[in-house]
Amino acid sequence: MKIGIFTDSYLPYTSGVVRSIETFTEELTNTGHEVFIFAPSYRGCSQESRVFRFSSIPSPTNPDFNLAVPFSIRLRPMIRKLNLDLIHVHSPFLLGRLGARYARRLGIPLVFTYHTLYEQYVHYVPIAQSITKELAQKISRGFCNHCDAVIVPTGVIGSYLRDIGVNVPINVVPTGIKVAEFQSGDPDWLQRSYNLPPGEKILLFVGRLGQEKNIEFLMDCFHAINRKISNTRLVLVGSGPEEEDLKNKAIDLGISQQVTFTGVLPPADVVNCYAGATLFIFSSVTETQGIVIAEAKAAGLPVVAVRAFGVSEMVQDGVDGFLTELEPLQFIEKVVLLLKNEQLYQEMSQKAKQNAAELSTAKCTATLINCYQQVIEGKLKIAE
Repeated sequence: MKIGIFTDSYLPYTSGVVRSIETFTEELTNTGHEVFIFAPSYRGCSQESRVFRFSSIPSPTNPDFNLAVPFSIRLRPMIRKLNLDLIHVHSPFLLGRLGARYARRLGIPLVFTYHTLYEQYVHYVPIAQSITKELAQKISRGFCNHCDAVIVPTGVIGSYLRDIGVNVPINVVPTGIKVAEFQSGDPDWLQRSYNLPPGEKILLFVGRLGQEKNIEFLMDCFHAINRKISNTRLVLVGSGPEEEDLKNKAIDLGISQQVTFTGVLPPADVVNCYAGATLFIFSSVTETQGIVIAEAKAAGLPVVAVRAFGVSEMVQDGVDGFLTELEPLQFIEKVVLLLKNEQLYQEMSQKAKQNAAELSTAKCTATLINCYQQVIEGKLKIAE
């Protein structure tokens, strides 16, 4: 198959969407399919094989993220020459809409992956947030219903789309991970690189330091956890618009010496962070999947996470971790339990590794290819 990917989010920007596109593109290419990516340009981007870059400008609410100008006189002849079998878009905006137009013009199937609960991100819009939430939901519904199929990373997100009025075929295709890669990290790298005291129990978060990740909740919980178990440390891997505020909050709580901010790290060093951690903790309530949870489990880390949307399907409560309400006492209790009960910790660590294998890149990509083939052949049906 020849697949055209249209995305508003791509390298060098880092996000779950980018990770998903990278993962599936590599695996699709390895299995003999051709993937062509249409994405925003960034300063310093070199010419890349099979990646078409659009002129772009920095987003006013997130300068690290570029907004593509969805027009190019070179696009139409290139698209026609590629003879694509299918267009797969990863956003209902800008380049996603451009990809949808070309799918209609060419008479080829259009698939859309619903990665993001857009109404949960309206804090990046400075005015009329309640109206913006309603508008974001309306845009999502309308765009989905103009596609031949919608892909969601978890079943709960599929149910959500049905509830808001999406009536086209919906397929659950999680983003896979390279399981073996996350089991080969250096367990001493984190302590060595950041000169951490030996013997600390490290609570790890990996992700964007943005309001939607609810990291202030983690810091408040860690403050209480550290008072109960003094040799604990919170390590936050990533960067984002909330980073300085979070550093200030650590100072205000009196825990700045027990909180380590690593900033953005190369993938190999993120793997090393998983290897050197004790637990993975996660409090976002906006995830459609939460790839980092699968990565942590592959490394053998039990997970304590807030039960919300896609995260609720990534952790088997009481088996490879715990799911809690957005309530500090519950969250703190489960973290402390795992840190103090070695037998329970070891049982959950082993289960985490076993369950992560179900999200291998090979398995998830096979599911995606099957979806592509069915939509091309017109065999996808709307689930009852």
